Amino acid sequence: MFQEKYDVIVVGAGHAGSEAAAAAANMGCSTLLVTMNLQNIAQMSCNPAMGGIAKGQIVREIDALGGYSGLVSDTSAIQFKMLNKSKGPAMWSPRVQSDRMMFAEHWRLRLEATANLDFYQEMVSGLIIEGDKVVGVKTSLGIEIKAKSVILTNGTFLNGLIHIGEKQFGGGRAGERAATGITEELVQLGFEAGRMKTGTPPRVDGRSLDYSKMTEQPGDDVPAKFSYLDETKPLTKQRSCYMSYTSPEVHNLLKEGFDRSPMFNGRIKSIGPRYCPSIEDKINRFADKDRHQLFIEPEGWNTVEMYINGFSTSLPEDVQFKALRSVAGFENVKFFRPGYAIEYDYFPPTQLKHTLETKLVNGLYFAGQINGTTGYEEAGSQGLMAGINAALKVQEKEEFILQRSEAYIGVLIDDLITKGTEEPYRMFTSRAEYRTLLRQDNADFRLTKKSFDIGLASEKRLRKMEEKKSKSYAFVEFLKETSVAPEEANVVLEENNSAPMKQSDKIFKVFSRPNIDMQNIRTFSGVDEYIQENDLNEEVLEQTEIQVKYSGYIEKEKNNADKLHRLEGIKIPNDFDYSRIKSMSYEAREKLKKVKPTSVSQASRISGVSPNDISVLLVYMGR
Repeated sequence: MFQEKYDVIVVGAGHAGSEAAAAAANMGCSTLLVTMNLQNIAQMSCNPAMGGIAKGQIVREIDALGGYSGLVSDTSAIQFKMLNKSKGPAMWSPRVQSDRMMFAEHWRLRLEATANLDFYQEMVSGLIIEGDKVVGVKTSLGIEIKAKSVILTNGTFLNGLIHIGEKQFGGGRAGERAATGITEELVQLGFEAGRMKTGTPPRVDGRSLDYSKMTEQPGDDVPAKFSYLDETKPLTKQRSCYMSYTSPEVHNLLKEGFDRSPMFNGRIKSIGPRYCPSIEDKINRFADKDRHQLFIEPEGWNTVEMYINGFSTSLPEDVQFKALRSVAGFENVKFFRPGYAIEYDYFPPTQLKHTLETKLVNGLYFAGQINGTTGYEEAGSQGLMAGINAALKVQEKEEFILQRSEAYIGVLIDDLITKGTEEPYRMFTSRAEYRTLLRQDNADFRLTKKSFDIGLASEKRLRKMEEKKSKSYAFVEFLKETSVAPEEANVVLEENNSAPMKQSDKIFKVFSRPNIDMQNIRTFSGVDEYIQENDLNEEVLEQTEIQVKYSGYIEKEKNNADKLHRLEGIKIPNDFDYSRIKSMSYEAREKLKKVKPTSVSQASRISGVSPNDISVLLVYMGR
């Protein structure tokens, strides 16, 4: 049934698996994507949205690297918002509300149009290992498929257990069976496994809601998009979301079911996402709050199904229904399905290298929720990196690793590998120490050339980025070289409550003032003419404004990043014997032996390793 041997087999076709398969295939590897149900490729298991705070930056990075998430998000979007626009550009985060059915359809069609990619529908129940190397997979039908590398992206399906009140049943997602066999085999091979929990809210019939009692949440007046390519276009029409609130009455009704809640009666023992808690967890943890926000999100352009963001729960279905009917606008609500919690197996990611290859088994990669993360975007980025590195390994080329100063993806993977996680890991801007450098607007500047060099990003994508970069940098130089007279500038400065000029100065310096924006400087002689003559689009103008306004902050972070790179350059051999360094703390020695950091910089980020331990290590290494 199958060719003699694939270069890469990807197990699971969620967001991680889809990006992994696309990356490996686009890099020229013969790739097989195996999933339990081909109708559910890239299914949005939870909320119908992509992006958001820090997550939007990750989608831009995936796109800049040549992944598909940004393109699919654009073509299936029903609403676009740039979050945190009132803050600095390091915090701006794009987000789209998606058409759930269209999103999955577009992903499948893109994958089917990808050369070198085959598909197979069946459950993978085990791995084929020879010595310390993976050489293929076994399916539930007993079929053996050979490969040079395997990427596991099993999501919530590994021994998945669904909870609704006191009822529980096996499943990886509502209406779909769990995957069995892989966890047990990996544990026998010496892997450490754990359990995590996530949840989802009820889906309801939008025709049964009274939107007049809610607050409308429209999209941006001038919507943007995710992908840097011209292949997709911004939305010309959008669907609104809506906002309502819980109340003390709703909370009291929910509390009536707490004795039957798997969260509180001990049925669920695993840890859920701290930053996306269930409604019962919110009531319990934030007892001082008498209301919580609920966002009512449409599932698509034409469907009446609505997603109730903020009401994730595993309470009994009768309690969910009774409580939700007490929310303003939900008095006559009809359920499509109740919310539920799901427990599943994961593998602490300290067992991986930065390439996402396992330390124990050569050629075996983990990506997505199997590594303890939560979120489509986090999963997609890991899948992309695992697909890239599996392809490079097969091609006997140098591995591809992004540093913390180069991408949110680099921060995500370094956090997982170095610190591990005991709760579902979610990306935030606060996790990135160089977030002024890692903005959503410049992901193409940071990553497209790197991706092109390894054979993933297309030449068309590279040329588009280079054109944008050269135009933006040239415009900055024009502003540095061109002066404006006081009599021309002061009119604009006074209108914007900025101190007047006494003598001519460079436009760059005037533009650097807090209250002055691009529209203001376009009134200065020669500026608008330059923009028109050089055909500068909004993307270039935005990039130029950020470069001017934040040049000082950007330069400072670059200097800090350079210091980090010096420590990254001090490599630690894989067989380094930490037990010989008696002047280092016992905890540090144990942690370093377990994680096996590849550089002094990575060692310094391990929990339990102090600055003094690093000093001792540097001395021991002759530094």
